Amino acid sequence: MTGTLISLISILIGIVSANLFGKCYKQFSFGLKGNTLVGVFGSVLLIKSFGRLGFDPWFIMNNGDFDRLRLIINLFVSALGGVLGLVFVKLIYKKMNDESRK
Repeated sequence: MTGTLISLISILIGIVSANLFGKCYKQFSFGLKGNTLVGVFGSVLLIKSFGRLGFDPWFIMNNGDFDRLRLIINLFVSALGGVLGLVFVKLIYKKMNDESRK
């Protein structure tokens, strides 16, 4: 595996987790396109910030040596980023469209 492939898999995990979370909890859903978009950005944002601690794809490959534990943590954080991104964007959406302010 290369670092680029691990990055793409992480983004895909973020997309899938955001869409599954949106399907299970309808109150957080933005539809397929919206969930996909939020899943990409939420996953990338959390992976980039968490990757500074040594869990980015290039640390997982570590000079050709593959670290499974770091990969599992990376994929878990990517899924968490997709879900948290969806929840965060929905909270912002509700706050901006609050009917009581009108």
